[in-house]
Amino acid sequence: MNKLTNKVALVTGASKGIGVAIATYFAAEGAKVVVNYASSKDGADQVVQAITEAGGTAISVQGNVSDEVDVARLFAEANAAFGPVDILVNNAGIYQYAPIEEVTIDAFHQHFNINVLGSLLTIQAAVKQFGPAGGNIINISSEAGRTPLPTGAVYSASKAALDAMTTALSKEFSGRNVRINSILPGGVETEGSHTLGFIGSEAETRLVSTTALGRTGQPADIAKVAVFLASDDAGWITGEKIAASGGLYGL
Repeated sequence: MNKLTNKVALVTGASKGIGVAIATYFAAEGAKVVVNYASSKDGADQVVQAITEAGGTAISVQGNVSDEVDVARLFAEANAAFGPVDILVNNAGIYQYAPIEEVTIDAFHQHFNINVLGSLLTIQAAVKQFGPAGGNIINISSEAGRTPLPTGAVYSASKAALDAMTTALSKEFSGRNVRINSILPGGVETEGSHTLGFIGSEAETRLVSTTALGRTGQPADIAKVAVFLASDDAGWITGEKIAASGGLYGL
């Protein structure tokens, strides 16, 4: 417990799914948490309420991560509430699956604007706040970036780009005491995976059959890895792409 005491953590896309779990686990470990959301104010406020009722500290801040003005305001509000951000978790993302013939230009730009540009903009803002003690960035990527599924070409490409960013920036941050890593979830049960019809489908059954631990992941499975990477326990780890997929070994 208390691995993140006195740390300020900003978690993007934290009103649902994996983001909720990360924000909640970070607060339980002593971090002051900024719960970012794009449109689901009620969801974000519920996360903040749950955290505060459990004795933690959190606020919710609206902001579209692919909008430079929104990102600047997001970090300004975080700083005003808690001080400079120490930990950034890029969790906000979009995923859609469609046959290549049905992929639209708008869908392409949505994926890359949120999954890639959004992470770039938040990282730029974070490094401006990191002080001499450095900082910590965690990108929530996907196993789909390296083991793409059929009909997931655009989503997989966006996550592969995010992983490339992680590797490149780990080298660029040399000597600045800034760590950056990617977490690559496998199949995880979230509101989004239910909405897509994945949970309970043949696709889920196939994915579980190729997963060593034989089950679909839960948001808490990812949150626990994020806590580790955010803490001093991972002080010698940067530039890594860490799979949290239950041993997904092929499709």
